[in-house]
Amino acid sequence: MATIFSKIIEGDIPCHKVAETDNHIAFLDINPIAEGHTLVVPKKEIDYFFDLPDALMEETMDVSKTIAKAIDETLNPLRTGVIVQGLEVPHAHVHLIPLYKENQVMALGHNVNVSEDRMLEIKKQIAARVDL
Repeated sequence: MATIFSKIIEGDIPCHKVAETDNHIAFLDINPIAEGHTLVVPKKEIDYFFDLPDALMEETMDVSKTIAKAIDETLNPLRTGVIVQGLEVPHAHVHLIPLYKENQVMALGHNVNVSEDRMLEIKKQIAARVDL
């Protein structure tokens, strides 16, 4: 059965897309734990991150690095953190979390409210800085 990410990839569910390649899509998380929380998702539906073929995992991390740099340039966090938990959706993905203060909680489920207007603004700003 197709995951919610596969439905986003297919265009069946809308998202705030910041980048797309032949093998990946990156979009803002709809339940962010910080403004600019972005997901990098391989288009190939594989449940467990460490089951990704080596080349796809390497490409996933390369795309994540590019997106993280765009987040850093756009939103000016102290840095961008990474979570690869893999329990919330059975489709491998990377969470990129802008960290705005040293004691910021970086745990899924500790969501912050971000308005739709702000999500659109952030999406445009990050997308403008991505060079894939």
